[in-house]
Amino acid sequence: MKQIKWFDRNFNFESNQNIFPSILERLSGTPLRLEDKLKSIPSAILTDKIDGTWSIKENIGHLIDLEPLWQGRFEDIKNNELELRPTDLANTKTDLANHNDTTIEELLSTFRKLRQQTIQLLEDIDEETVFKSGLHPRLKTPMRTMDLFLFVAEHDDHHLAQITAIAKSK
Repeated sequence: MKQIKWFDRNFNFESNQNIFPSILERLSGTPLRLEDKLKSIPSAILTDKIDGTWSIKENIGHLIDLEPLWQGRFEDIKNNELELRPTDLANTKTDLANHNDTTIEELLSTFRKLRQQTIQLLEDIDEETVFKSGLHPRLKTPMRTMDLFLFVAEHDDHHLAQITAIAKSK
């Protein structure tokens, strides 16, 4: 089964229910899920590409590359910025980073460290901050803290699914 491309996805941020604690659980579990997934993937295929897409290592590297963006967008919301900082939609950083030359252990460790930093920024915020928002630059829709990190959790899962698809193709 082929999943929809990330930039073709639609998101609905209309819920007024505070699901932020569940989102934090999901975000904090991503490094564990990633590490567990990689236990069953032969190291020989970690740099393989399918149809010109990123390799498993590059997918992990992309998660690393974007973690500072998520942290920065949270700062934008806290600082009452009207629009959240943009990202490089061409993903140049990931394409140029040579993540395939980095050991899998280093990639996993770096992602775990960066994600823990994100969780530490979020774990003690108040409900008012959960519902504060800024305009997402690509989607052109208001994005609350809760929405931003639901978006991040969905992005994590998108790349975990990509990794699964690469592993199953071998």
